[in-house]
Amino acid sequence: MSKEVLINETRPHDSAYKHVSGYAEYTDDIKEPEETLFGAIGWSKKAHAIIKKIDLSKVRLSEGVISIVTHLDIPGRNDVGPVFDGDPIFANKKVEFYGQPLFAVSATSIELARKAVLKAKIIYKELKPIVTIKDALNKNKLLFKVRKIKKGNPSKKISKSKNYLKGNFTTGSQEHFYLEGQAAFAIPKEDNNLIVYSSTQHPSETQQLIAKMLNQKSNSITVLVRRIGGGFGGKETNFMTSSICSLLAHKSQRPVKLRLDRDDDIIITGKRHEFYSEYEVGFNDKGVIQGLKLKLASRCGMSPDLSMAINERALLHIDNAYYLSDVEVENYLCKTNTSTSTAFRGFGGNQGMMVIENIIDNISRHLKRDSCEIRKLNFYHKNKKNITHYGMKIEDNIINEIFDKLVKKSNYKKRYSKIKKFNSKNKYKKKGIAITPVKFGVSFTTIHLNQAGALVHIYTDGSIHLNHGGIEMGQGTHTKIAQIVANSLGMPYEKIQISTTNTSKVPNTSASAASSTTDLNGAAALNAVTKIKFKLEKFIKSKYKIFYNKEPIYKDGYIIFGNRSFEFNKIIQEAYLNRISLSSTGFYSTPKIKFNKERFVGRPFLYFCYGAAVTEVTVDTLTGENIIDRVDILHDAGNAINPALELGQIEGGFVQGQGWLTIEEVNWKPNGQITTFSPSTYKIPSVSDIPRKFNVEIYKDGKNREKVVNKAKTTGEPPLMLAMSVFYAIKDAIASAGKYKVAPILDAPATPEKILMSLKELKNRTNL
Repeated sequence: MSKEVLINETRPHDSAYKHVSGYAEYTDDIKEPEETLFGAIGWSKKAHAIIKKIDLSKVRLSEGVISIVTHLDIPGRNDVGPVFDGDPIFANKKVEFYGQPLFAVSATSIELARKAVLKAKIIYKELKPIVTIKDALNKNKLLFKVRKIKKGNPSKKISKSKNYLKGNFTTGSQEHFYLEGQAAFAIPKEDNNLIVYSSTQHPSETQQLIAKMLNQKSNSITVLVRRIGGGFGGKETNFMTSSICSLLAHKSQRPVKLRLDRDDDIIITGKRHEFYSEYEVGFNDKGVIQGLKLKLASRCGMSPDLSMAINERALLHIDNAYYLSDVEVENYLCKTNTSTSTAFRGFGGNQGMMVIENIIDNISRHLKRDSCEIRKLNFYHKNKKNITHYGMKIEDNIINEIFDKLVKKSNYKKRYSKIKKFNSKNKYKKKGIAITPVKFGVSFTTIHLNQAGALVHIYTDGSIHLNHGGIEMGQGTHTKIAQIVANSLGMPYEKIQISTTNTSKVPNTSASAASSTTDLNGAAALNAVTKIKFKLEKFIKSKYKIFYNKEPIYKDGYIIFGNRSFEFNKIIQEAYLNRISLSSTGFYSTPKIKFNKERFVGRPFLYFCYGAAVTEVTVDTLTGENIIDRVDILHDAGNAINPALELGQIEGGFVQGQGWLTIEEVNWKPNGQITTFSPSTYKIPSVSDIPRKFNVEIYKDGKNREKVVNKAKTTGEPPLMLAMSVFYAIKDAIASAGKYKVAPILDAPATPEKILMSLKELKNRTNL
């Protein structure tokens, strides 16, 4: 028997070989029966308009076309809004964004389907679109009423503060740009049942919404997901593709595969929320914040989707790692004639954190102090100043330890001095350095989503089948949960077989999101295993007259009761012959969390993840181009289940955050047409953009205080926020061009163009 793979051991991703060899099967790789049809979507070429006429006659006559569907062909609900209505599958009388689906076709080939949709003749009465946040604010176009949150008396505190600043700040949108685009494959079965293969982060909600669309029961729809090629939140609620594919299959009663090409995917689907903020802050001469007033507004697009929850998380993270005694926030959810903004890694938390980090940075410029010092002065404490603005007591605070250790390890202070000397001697090349902290809350803020199920079978040969509700999208969830099960049973990892996530095996699952997938599903799988172990142990004690009060040890393929041991495979066979059930479901719900959304008070998170990053950059002041010279990261992953996978998530998350804050820019024309809709017009980080020196380390003293599997912590979303250090290092380099006299004005992403504009504005202000 090979050595068992325990928790805390590095192990390759379960599909690593398949990924690099091309054998990993995704939705579009599934072999089609001969009768399979292929779908394509016809979408609006206007951002805001009344539909006067849709003529599909030439589409119907087009070569290879078998069926066409519009809103008139939907037997049930023409809406895939996950929480609120407002996301029609097909537009009816009005279109509200450029790219909104109007109809779809199925044809004998994907090429013929895509050619056919282009033949539609649509007559519009154009309306003036609202595209920007400022336009929406000016015209009071909001999805929900303005939300106000207040703690203490910030106005009074600001008025009495010795120092005062006000300003505004914008963080831009971001395209998910997952490697595998939106795809679905629907196969009709008898009794109007459907099997749907889908590239989705949320199989259960996909199942439910398809059922509602077809006016059928959920049990008639089975959704399966083996793996997806990246999601990042972009496949959490985007049910359009699966729904349209299912409708086409339902109408034709033939299998239908629908895969969006890259351009259509970007045009039709949602993005990260752009956020605009205005602030007033009062602080003392040391730099400690005494009062803060914020106005937060986000571009939500044409429908609610998850915007309410995303903005809530932004509000929950406006503190980042800093204690705010007195704070007031107004939150505006702006309705625009753009594709619906949706979930994206960080889920609004990072947008909120960028606001406070910008304020901290500006305070340090005002006081002409190192921002590292100002950040430390404002950190939460352990025994005082440890209550958040929403009333949660922080019990696991380790930000000071991580921050101090990274300052020392990265040699920050010495490098800070060297950079200032470099900048004084170089006119056109300027260096910058910044250290930023991360405190990120883990759990779904929508409380009922904090649950998961699993199914475990042990077969008579000792092999183990595992199914759970989580989605493998490259992050290694399946690998880690298999390690959890193998460790609990004392069996080799190779004995565990994880099958396709399947709504008929584990029902009513939550989305693989909120950095909670392994926490939830790993605990559910462990619960299932524990139930089987209880039955096994009871059987062994009864049959072999064992009186042993301690927990038996499962190790190296044996179950050990003190000085008595039983080979796992043999005892499994015995248990079967004695009619002992070797199968169990498992369930887990996150404890302790309780949050009143109306009052904005409570405990929305089970725990916090902490980390810090130091980034050093060089900016060319003539071109605006920048190079990331060095990055040092120290991140808390708790007692990591698989350190190699966690390191991969930290590195990948950082680079994706770097893209959001420096490279990736989503643009719309005033008429609402998106202009950055392909790899040629939308740039994501490449190999050349990765830091020249990239030092990433997991905090070795980390351990989760809460009862989670292995005392681990997630590395799903939090590492993305480590990239904030890149933005503020660039801002530091720009400040040096003005001899550090004033704070530069810079919005994210800090593209070369924006850097040049910031430099120009800075020189005008400083007369340099």
